[in-house]
This record gives sequence, C-alpha cells and structure tokens, in this order.
Amino acid sequence: MVTDGREVGASGFGPLLNAAAGDAAATHQAFAERAAEPAARAAGVIRDAVRAGRTVLVFGNGGSATDAQHLAAELVVRFTRARRAVAALALTTDGAVLTAAANDLGFDAVFARQIEALGRTGDVAVAITTSGRSANVTAAVKAARAGGLTVVALTGRGGGDLVGLADVLVDVPSGVTARIQEVHRLWIHAVCDWIEQDLSSGTN
Repeated sequence: MVTDGREVGASGFGPLLNAAAGDAAATHQAFAERAAEPAARAAGVIRDAVRAGRTVLVFGNGGSATDAQHLAAELVVRFTRARRAVAALALTTDGAVLTAAANDLGFDAVFARQIEALGRTGDVAVAITTSGRSANVTAAVKAARAGGLTVVALTGRGGGDLVGLADVLVDVPSGVTARIQEVHRLWIHAVCDWIEQDLSSGTN
C-alpha cells in the first residue's frame, strides 16, 4: 500500500536489513575461513595468466552475468590504480553472438561456442554460477578444458556439476543465492586489488 509516495510499514525494513547484514557477515566470515585456500589459488591462476599476457574469459547467467561483466570491466579498465590494461572479456555482452548461438545451436552452447572461438591454450575461463548446475556454464567449462584453458569456477551450494570439472573450485558455503553473489563480488574485488598491486609493483 502506498500513500503520498511513501510505503506504509516501511519501518519494517530496518529489521530486515539488519538480518540480511548479519547473514551476509556470517557468510563472508565462513567463506574466509573455509575457502581461503582455493580462493587464493584461483586468484593466483588469474594473476599468472595476466603476467603471461593471456586472456581472462568470464561468463555466467543472470546476476552472475553481471558479475562476469564486473570482473572483466575492472580488469580491462582499472579497479583503483593506474596500470596497464588487462585482456579480459565477458562472454555475456555480445547480443548478436548470444542470440545467434541460442537460435542456431541451442542456449546450452552460448558460452561454449565463444570459448571455442576466442579461447587459447594458457587463457583462463572464469565460470560464475551460484548453483553449479547451469547447463550452458557446464558446457563452456568442458569446452575450455578441451581447448587447454585453465578453469576457475565461482559457485555455491557445494559446486554442483562443476566439482571435478574446474581446475580450481571456489565454493561459497551457503544455499542462499543473494549471499553467494555477495561473496563472489567480494572475491572479484579482492582479486582485482591484488592483481593491480602486482602490476604496480613492477614484478610483471
């Protein structure tokens, strides 16, 4: 119910926000404690590829598609520091390619076809899926492995179908999509910050 542009009962938002913040904080802490090793290994895979001048190809559906674009944008442009550009591409942005692949090959092929076309041995494929069970993401991971790319998977709910397929699986210990996405974004920011420190240090 809306009165004069103000929602009646909006005072109930405060407790909801506090509960979400508490749940988010607990999920972030659990991730830092339980997934620190794979999270660091995945970051290292991307850093090493950047140092070698390889390309980072990122993909996912829905909210994970925006996270893929987020990671690619931070790498290509910058996070917080001035440094050289990093070769990164979100496979979620070319409407012509996506719709042609979906129409001609089926939606499960929309990312795999791009991996086949653009990926090269030594590149990194970053698969983002909160469930680990997106058919088009799984198909792209298989295509990446077949093409000699290293696969990093950001997941939740135990990793789903990507367990055993990804070279490094970074799983958020939660079954709540929103919490998983929030932690994925934390990891993205941490990786971009670390890579920029590495590039700025002159070690590249």
